[in-house]
Amino acid sequence: MSIAISALTPPDAPLLVLGIESSCDETGVALYDRREGLLAHEIFTQIEMHRVYGGVVPELASRDHVRRVLPLTRAVLASAGRQLSELDGIAYTAGPGLIGALLVGAGVAQALAFGLDIPAVGVHHMEAHLLAPMLEPDPPDFPFLALLVSGGHTMLVDVEGLGRYRVLGESLDDAAGEAFDKTAKLLGLSYPGGPAVEALAVHGNPSRFRFPRPMTDRPGLDFSFSGLKTFTATTARQQAADPTAAADIARAFSDAVVDTFVIKCRRALKQTGRRTLLVAGGVSANRALRLALGDLGEEMKVAVRYPALAFCTDNGAMVAYAGCLRLAAGARNGPSFSVRPRWSLEDLAPPGAG
Repeated sequence: MSIAISALTPPDAPLLVLGIESSCDETGVALYDRREGLLAHEIFTQIEMHRVYGGVVPELASRDHVRRVLPLTRAVLASAGRQLSELDGIAYTAGPGLIGALLVGAGVAQALAFGLDIPAVGVHHMEAHLLAPMLEPDPPDFPFLALLVSGGHTMLVDVEGLGRYRVLGESLDDAAGEAFDKTAKLLGLSYPGGPAVEALAVHGNPSRFRFPRPMTDRPGLDFSFSGLKTFTATTARQQAADPTAAADIARAFSDAVVDTFVIKCRRALKQTGRRTLLVAGGVSANRALRLALGDLGEEMKVAVRYPALAFCTDNGAMVAYAGCLRLAAGARNGPSFSVRPRWSLEDLAPPGAG
């Protein structure tokens, strides 16, 4: 797969960057070239392993990353017809995420970089998601408004440029993806919950139940999904004797989440005056959300942009691309390194600053 590089990458950028993603339950590895774009990428998902437990078990996730990262690296290099010795830099996810899982990717990346005598750089997981649409043939231009929605994060970010981020609102409790997973468990659906709830909701009656749209009856751009989860649980208990209720509950929950995002995005677009809304993260693959935000874009004459479906969930391509931009500007880590399970986007700085 070859995608032309966007104009964001400086002309003196590293030629060839290996990206490693290991923040949670996907091991992703990719190879990005500044002239030719994305050369190859591989993802191994641990869904089947964690499904038995109804969610991610951190220790199991870490151990599986250990097993997968080097074979995936060899597969990516073979697919691209390149050698380790040709690499100009290595990027890895340094946070936020599960600390043990992060340490696996960081340790492998730093060891390879040390052995090859090339620079390595830790990448912010949410910055990588935010930049994933830049992998498309017609990447969006800065500035824009970003809605980042995943299993661990939900936030609205005003983006002036690379490393210039202002968080306008975020979830005060459960992230949207986490709320989908918990709702799926309440309804007896399989893990991961997002696709399961979405598939069931298609068959639901949209008029039977109406769930609250959390924090939309007050000013502000923060989110909260724990109350909606509780409302869903209460309704499920009340309807336990009705075998047809699950689909209607899934539909009501899904509609509430989607409407909440639409209301908050409309507010943020009016507040910032941005003409582009970028949506990224695992939940951005949700079809109902895409349709609703598409309607919002038409209403407000705003362009709504997404990554390719393959790059909505965690992947190495977005890490390789973000790392390429950072390495090109001179960012790199020394032989000693750390990972950060919690890390605000606002802690980042533009390349070369400071």
